[in-house]
Amino acid sequence: MTTTASVNTGDGRRTGAPVVSFENVSKNYGTVRAVSDLSLDLHPGETVALLGPNGAGKSSTLDLLLGLRNPDAGRVEIFGTTPQQAILQGRVGAMLQTGGLMEEVKVREIVKLACDLHPKAFPVDQVLEAADLTGIADRMVNKLSGGQEQRVRFAMATAGANDLIVLDEPTTGMDVSARQAFWGVMREQTRQGRTVLFATHYLEEADAIADRVIVLRGGKLLADGSAAEIKAKAGARRIVFDLDQPVGEGALRELPFLSSLEVSGRTVRIQSHDADATVHALYGLGLYPRNLEVAGLGLEQAFLAINDAATAEEAAK
Repeated sequence: MTTTASVNTGDGRRTGAPVVSFENVSKNYGTVRAVSDLSLDLHPGETVALLGPNGAGKSSTLDLLLGLRNPDAGRVEIFGTTPQQAILQGRVGAMLQTGGLMEEVKVREIVKLACDLHPKAFPVDQVLEAADLTGIADRMVNKLSGGQEQRVRFAMATAGANDLIVLDEPTTGMDVSARQAFWGVMREQTRQGRTVLFATHYLEEADAIADRVIVLRGGKLLADGSAAEIKAKAGARRIVFDLDQPVGEGALRELPFLSSLEVSGRTVRIQSHDADATVHALYGLGLYPRNLEVAGLGLEQAFLAINDAATAEEAAK
């Protein structure tokens, strides 16, 4: 297997030649700008989650990365060459949402085809086992469940020794055990120096799996860092407590530094940009919180907070 040298600096950053490079890349569809002046690099051994609301440009970015579309401006390179050339060299595997599977064939046959076409193929039985398909290898593709179809797509994407694996919503339709097994295989891929890029709506997966998170919005790079750094960028903390009796939202909205408020019976959930000041003000209102919890935001909450802040900033312009 050919890999690209990379050095971890100790603070999570990697140096060396990038696996993927976007340089001032833009893509338009008529009057819609799907990707806007996007610049980023991916490095060997990284597991990178690509996040963003619907219409953020995730699918267009993956299409540009895989050479399915050409940029209107800027440059996309994989391993120092064009996406098309890197794919012909067998260095890239992809699992996309678009495109169907051949139906009148068996699972083993379609996976074998992928192996036969790959210049650095793994044995078919090894690919089937890694994707947990051995038990259904003789089943017709049109008899598979949605989760089983996803595992077939995964097998086809990893039929050979790819240095970059690109996954678009890879665990959609999979049950919990299948997801865990899937990500176990992906961890092994990165331990071998490969790079994994995946787009997902399951933010808990991104939090648990990715060592780097990229957030797009309107085709632009909104945030880039570890899950912990993305959470810190949101600049808010979560406060949850119970009250002895229900209180109207009006009084609670007087609390300082609120970014969100949710009241459900006696339970109050708050996001605050200064948790200490907010909790102090609670007592100033004559309220006595019970079962008080103050914690950092989860990745999903941080993602929503960052996106809402960007929306507010645009509205103010």
